Amino acid sequence: MTRRSLPVGELVRFVLGPDGAVVPDIRQRLPGRGVWVTARRELVAEAVRKRMFGRAFRAEARAGEDLAELVGSQLRQSALGALGLERKAGRLALGFAEVDARLRRGSVALLLHASDAAADGVRKLDQAAHAGGKVPPVCRVFTSAELGLALGRANVVHAALDTGGASGAAIARCRRYETYMTGSTPDGRAHRPGFAGRTE
Repeated sequence: MTRRSLPVGELVRFVLGPDGAVVPDIRQRLPGRGVWVTARRELVAEAVRKRMFGRAFRAEARAGEDLAELVGSQLRQSALGALGLERKAGRLALGFAEVDARLRRGSVALLLHASDAAADGVRKLDQAAHAGGKVPPVCRVFTSAELGLALGRANVVHAALDTGGASGAAIARCRRYETYMTGSTPDGRAHRPGFAGRTE
């Protein structure tokens, strides 16, 4: 375990439940002493495998083998929930035609392609972004089914988040989930490697 200092957005907080179970605290609101781990799926899995939580908490700590998957699921739901709120507020365009039009206007803060999107559609929308003079960060970590369920339409393949409003919060949650799953962010920035844990 290292003691490097990282921004809170690049960490996941864990607390110890009354029964000694390690519980992820994605929203950083649960009471009790916390342990912070770099927000990377493989590093959370490593912490479980090497029994690092017990040493960090200085107590008997039970971390389930599925802890890394549980964190990923919670981060995914957080990101999709934020996108759903943006959709209800009218700030999220769905479908190729709507996304293409907004890209050409240069008014897109985040471009979303489903992970199972066809290469041709992705290429054409990337061209539209360049034509609009403003190339937004791209997120490709959700499936079309996941996007559709969150946004109230079957199988969403392409979506575009408008600039303004609460787009910053939605982008941050998408960035956090994508970093956790892939090690990079929608803006292409590589996440710093290594296990960084700290206690409160």
